[in-house]
Amino acid sequence: MRLETERLVIRLWRVEDFEPFAQMSVDPQVMQWLGGVLTGEQAQAYKVRADDSFAALGMCRMVIERRADGAFLGSCGLMPGHETVPLPPFTDVGWRLARQAWGQGYASEAAAAVMADGFARLGLDEIIAITAQINVRSRAVMERLGMARDAASDFDHPAFEPQDPMRRTVVYRMAR
Repeated sequence: MRLETERLVIRLWRVEDFEPFAQMSVDPQVMQWLGGVLTGEQAQAYKVRADDSFAALGMCRMVIERRADGAFLGSCGLMPGHETVPLPPFTDVGWRLARQAWGQGYASEAAAAVMADGFARLGLDEIIAITAQINVRSRAVMERLGMARDAASDFDHPAFEPQDPMRRTVVYRMAR
């Protein structure tokens, strides 16, 4: 599985991706909105989940690399919504970029490509994105993608304590 855009390649994982992914996943700024930094074991489990998801469902978070030089930039892709999220079953688009890749439009470019693939190849009717209400950067990406805010579906994420500012979660949707 490989998608290409003007500047990016979005592809399945290779062994050599683990080290830059693990380095990115211990950066507190990168992981601020993703539940905190990952241990090496947790980073490896992320890759295994991606591999298993692609084998079973034809979708996963994939590697984003820059076409010009093959540099690892992060991950982006589709996954089934997590069972702890209080929404009916859904397909989620998500991204995680290394800090040096921020502010260059890579998240929007990669997400647009994987969403188009989800609608075309997988025949999805709708794709959802969720994030903490206070995560203005990811919300801006969702809006640039043309996703519509569904305030009626916003919820308090069960993974966060009631007083945690990350608890309030917003929902964005895009239909085919």
